[in-house]
Amino acid sequence: MGSDTVEYPETDKRPMPDQKISPDALKVWRIGAVIEFLVFALVPMAYWWLSNQVEFLPGWILYLIIAAYLLYGIFNTVLFPKWQWRRWRYKIYENEVELLYGILIVRRVIIPMIRVQHVDTEQGPLLRHYGMASVKITTAATVHEIPALEESKADEVRDHIAKLAREADPDE
Repeated sequence: MGSDTVEYPETDKRPMPDQKISPDALKVWRIGAVIEFLVFALVPMAYWWLSNQVEFLPGWILYLIIAAYLLYGIFNTVLFPKWQWRRWRYKIYENEVELLYGILIVRRVIIPMIRVQHVDTEQGPLLRHYGMASVKITTAATVHEIPALEESKADEVRDHIAKLAREADPDE
């Protein structure tokens, strides 16, 4: 095998990625979900206002909307972030980056280093508050993200992928 391949034991299939994202990602995702939950409160309030303006709208639909809204809030703020964090993994090999994520639909993405066009870090206000950043890996087709790494780890991952992508580029 050449230097641009990854060797796996013959009897085993490809190993699962083993690098986790920051445990503080849970806090950031939950705060974001609470903000989203508050914004979606406009839906039952709008229906309530509209049902007071229009006579033919049944009142029981408001209770149905409120129940759905509360269930959505519980799943989106309590359960989904924890499941999402447990699943998220990544691994950087010499010639590829592997990502594993998803709750219902599990995605396992392999990004060849030769396809990486550029890599950068990004921080929103919540990530910055908790000292974290996301690493964005851009290829010709799309942008992949490793979310919520500690800031120093994100810089290290970005620089490492950039170095490997430079070395994988046959034009240089």
